[in-house]
Amino acid sequence: MDKFTFFDIRVYKEAKLLVREVYTLMDKYPKYETYALRDQLRRAVVFVPSNIAEGSGRFSINEKIHFIEIAYGSLTETLCQLDIAHDLDYINDNEFEEEKERIDVIGKQLSGLRASFQKQLESANR
Repeated sequence: MDKFTFFDIRVYKEAKLLVREVYTLMDKYPKYETYALRDQLRRAVVFVPSNIAEGSGRFSINEKIHFIEIAYGSLTETLCQLDIAHDLDYINDNEFEEEKERIDVIGKQLSGLRASFQKQLESANR
């Protein structure tokens, strides 16, 4: 184990971009949201690339799939919290739609990665 492979995974790179964009959006939130919605959103969005990385470091395909599923759940949570921020007028329509599109792309990439691991698992079990 001399190389961390998650740096080369496209969805990891996309998830990191999402983190940067969400952090920029959170700067617009009111200060009283620091320990509420901002804090929850910060954790959720960071968990996406973190779980992709953690899963890539696992040897078991089942574990890899498990961490991809956790990343997907955190991605869904991120979308929910951005939707709430949009409803509260912390972010505008355009900002919400841009992030929603990026989240849709990441979700499809995660689903594809999971399907790839699932095929590997099925092949190994034959």
